[in-house]
Amino acid sequence: MFKLFRFLKPYWWQVIILLLATALQVYTTLRLPALMADIINKGIVPGDTGFIWLTGLKMIGLAIVSAAGALISSYFAARVGTSYARDIRREIFNKIINFNMLDLKEFSTASLITRTTNDVNQVQMVTVMLLSIMLRAPLFLIISIVMAIQTAPDMGWIIWIGAAAIIGTAVLIMSLVMPKFKVFQELIDKLTLLTRENLTGLKVVRAFDNEKIEKKKFVKNNDALTKLMIYIDKILELQNPLINIIFNGTTLLCSWVGISLLSKDFAYLGNMTAFAQYVTHVMMSFLMMSLIFVTLPRANVSANRINEILKTKSKIHWRERTNGVPEKTASVEFRNVDFCYPEANEKVLDKVSFKAEAGKTTAFIGSTGSGKSTLINLVPRFYEATDGEILVNGLSIKEYAKKDLIARIGFVPQRGMLFAGTVKSNIKFGAPEASDEQMHKAARIAQAENFIEKLPNKYNSHIAQGGTNVSGGQKQRLSIARAICKNPDIFIFDDAFSALDMKTDARLREALKEITQDAVVLVVAQRISTIKDADQIVVLNNGHVVGKGKHLELLKDCKIYQEIVKSQLSDKEYAAELRLAGKKAGEVANA
Repeated sequence: MFKLFRFLKPYWWQVIILLLATALQVYTTLRLPALMADIINKGIVPGDTGFIWLTGLKMIGLAIVSAAGALISSYFAARVGTSYARDIRREIFNKIINFNMLDLKEFSTASLITRTTNDVNQVQMVTVMLLSIMLRAPLFLIISIVMAIQTAPDMGWIIWIGAAAIIGTAVLIMSLVMPKFKVFQELIDKLTLLTRENLTGLKVVRAFDNEKIEKKKFVKNNDALTKLMIYIDKILELQNPLINIIFNGTTLLCSWVGISLLSKDFAYLGNMTAFAQYVTHVMMSFLMMSLIFVTLPRANVSANRINEILKTKSKIHWRERTNGVPEKTASVEFRNVDFCYPEANEKVLDKVSFKAEAGKTTAFIGSTGSGKSTLINLVPRFYEATDGEILVNGLSIKEYAKKDLIARIGFVPQRGMLFAGTVKSNIKFGAPEASDEQMHKAARIAQAENFIEKLPNKYNSHIAQGGTNVSGGQKQRLSIARAICKNPDIFIFDDAFSALDMKTDARLREALKEITQDAVVLVVAQRISTIKDADQIVVLNNGHVVGKGKHLELLKDCKIYQEIVKSQLSDKEYAAELRLAGKKAGEVANA
């Protein structure tokens, strides 16, 4: 919890004002019982009306000053607390947004959401309480005890009995609820995960008629959370009657002892009255402090969860500035690249080598799990190669500053991802400074212009979160347009044409030639028709490169490629392709 207090540094002057206002409130509030004792002893008993009026006016003035101090301290406590929480949320988001794929796997998405919202709220609530109570309560406590003993030393022992009872109650309650707070936060994570999972996978749930199963899972976790909350609330609510018993018992004891002393000396009335008020302040101070100590463990659990994110060091380290001068001609080269997921036994990629040159298309194909997507994810450093070297424009990607490397890459993921906003904001997502003319050109090349023009507000039409109000093919085309609008040196298409029909796919690939004459094009695809005309096809099998060349070359010499082609063509088409490959090989031999 205290590690997060570094976020309070920018607000030190507001904290000082808060502390001064709190000290003023405590001083003026604790002067009132003494003045009340004076009114009784020096005004009411001797019948001095003038003294009563004068002291009464002083009390009114002090009450106004006390209220002003309370108002100022409460205002700054709320202001500092909300600003403090805002800065923590911003820091968490900045940390998460810079995580690589391996870092993200350490935390579930649901847990990251809970930590950014619920956990920060817990920390904010306790911080506001600490700022508004932790100075006020100890000051009230210490000064009230001193003044109470000075006012009525014969009754001082009553304070210690009441204090011991309240401390014992707080310790009992803390011992019962502290172990439950971590379990509570974990159950919140599970519930958030189930909710998110079912909302994003609603079609699948309904398609397999599994609503009942998912409901049972949700009910099970929800009931567990409810039972735990009831248990915690019951224990915390037990605090109120116990405190009331102690508070009322202490007041009754003060009255009983005070009355017995009054029988000996009636002038003791004012002191007894002041003592009773000081005891009230002491009890309230202990109550406020016990409230802090009860809620602090829960906030401490939340703070630890926040610190887990903030102290996570990225497994990929970027240079602040690019070290070296990249070549002007675009290229991507893999030199004996290996990749293995942490704690995995087998390599996903093993000794992969190839070079993709400007103006040429390099395609990757292979069975599911062969490492195609992993391979191209290494280029923008979503993952870090375990061994070997990857060069972009002749310079190792480890020598690039993040901004410089990403600026050279236009990435289109396997699943088209759109953001809440407009068509325009999504296409210009990677190049906000791009002109409308560039945007229109990108949409035209991506074969998205036709459906955009049919939308009610065209490029200003609304796109829902995740692109749920457009089709899969439209999402892919907008994702492709986004990459084109960026005008990068390297285009990466991770099976980005899978939702397109054959006709649209062919038109799009033809249109891409217009803008990729000086760029590297890396394509992952499952359909032979998509990569058939590629300048270089890299065939992967279990992370190994088992073939490299053009379509007809691989069809003649690469068994894995032959199997892939055969699975997608009819026997007649496959036989025709084999004859064509043989004829091509013969022409090359004769030449």
